[in-house]
Amino acid sequence: MKKWFGGLITVTLASALLAGCGSSAGTSGNAEGGGSTQGEKQKLVVSTWGFSEDFFKSEVYAPFEKEHNVEIVVDTGNNAERLNKIRQGSSDVDVVFLSDYYAQQGIQEGLFDTVDRSKIPNIDNIYDIAKAPLGEEYGPAYTIGRLGIAYNPGLVSGDVTSWADLWGSQFAKNLTLPNITSTAGPMAVDMASKVAGNTEFNEDAAFAKLAEASPNIVKFYGQTSEFVNMFSQEEIAGGPIMEMYFKDLQAAIPDAKFVTPSEGAYAVMNTVNIVKGSDQKELGEEFINWILSKEVQEASAKAKVDSPVNTEVVLSGADTEGITYGADVVEKLVKLDMSFVNENIKKWTDRWNREVAQ
Repeated sequence: MKKWFGGLITVTLASALLAGCGSSAGTSGNAEGGGSTQGEKQKLVVSTWGFSEDFFKSEVYAPFEKEHNVEIVVDTGNNAERLNKIRQGSSDVDVVFLSDYYAQQGIQEGLFDTVDRSKIPNIDNIYDIAKAPLGEEYGPAYTIGRLGIAYNPGLVSGDVTSWADLWGSQFAKNLTLPNITSTAGPMAVDMASKVAGNTEFNEDAAFAKLAEASPNIVKFYGQTSEFVNMFSQEEIAGGPIMEMYFKDLQAAIPDAKFVTPSEGAYAVMNTVNIVKGSDQKELGEEFINWILSKEVQEASAKAKVDSPVNTEVVLSGADTEGITYGADVVEKLVKLDMSFVNENIKKWTDRWNREVAQ
C-alpha cells in the first residue's frame, strides 16, 4: 500500500524587491495615506511565509519602513498555520499573504476587511486575472505562478505535452501527483476530470481517473521538497509542479524539461489582504500598493523571487527564465473557482482517502 502524505504544499511565492527607498508610483509619505514622517513609529504586522528573511528585512521592508516611519513586524509560517492564528485571534496581524486557496477560506469566514481600491492605484496596472481573484471587495494577487509538468526525458519515452500524458505508459510506476490537502491538490482533481474527457467538471469521472493513475504513483507529495528529492534520486520521472521550483530540478537533472500542457497550465495566485479589526488599514493598503508597484515587481522578477503581475514590467533574455511572465502566458492560465473548491474540499478529501490513496 502506498503512503499518502497529508502535508501542505507551501506555495512559496514570497514577494521581494531590490528597489531603493524613496517615493514611487504607489507610495506616499504623508500622514493622510497612513504613513508618517515624524513622531513615534507605527507598527505594521505582516503575516507571510518567512523565506529569505534577511533579504526581506534589508531589501523589502526597510524602504517602506523608512518612508512611512513604521516598524514592520513579520509573523511567519505556512498558509494553514497562519490562517489558524487569525481564526483563533492569537495574532495581531494587519496584512496577510496567502495562496488564493487559503485566502478564500478567510473570506468565507469573515476574517478579512474589504479594501479601498482607490487607495491602491497600482491595481490598475496589473493583469486582469490578478485584480480581484476572490472578489472586488478583497485584495489582489501580487504574483501568479503556473502549475505545469516537469519530467526527466531520460526516464520517459517520447515527448510529454499534455495532462493526459501523465496517465500514459511513459509514466508507468514512476509518477507523482500532489495530494488533495495541498494547494495543488484540487488542481489534480480538475485535471483528472479534463483527462477523462469532460469540458465541464465531473467529480465522479475525476475520481475514477485518479484511481486509474494510483498504481503508477510512487508517492503523493505534500511538500515540494518531496518532489525535488524523488526527482533528484530518479525515483520518479516527473509530475505536476510549480514552475518556480523547476530550477531545483534542473540543478539535479540538467536535461529536465518543464512544459505547459496543451489543456492549459493552472494559475497559482498568492494574494494579499487586510485582516478585519486591524487599526492599520490605510497603512496596509499603502503597503499593498507598494508591493504591486513596477519597482517592486520588476526587482522581484529579476531576483527570481516572484513572477510579476504588473504589466509595466518589461523583461527579456535570462530575466524571463523560471518565472511566469508575459500576457501571452498569463492570459492562457486556467483559474479554479476557489469558492467552489472550498465548498467541496471536505467531500473530495474523503473520496480521495477511500478511492485514490490506497
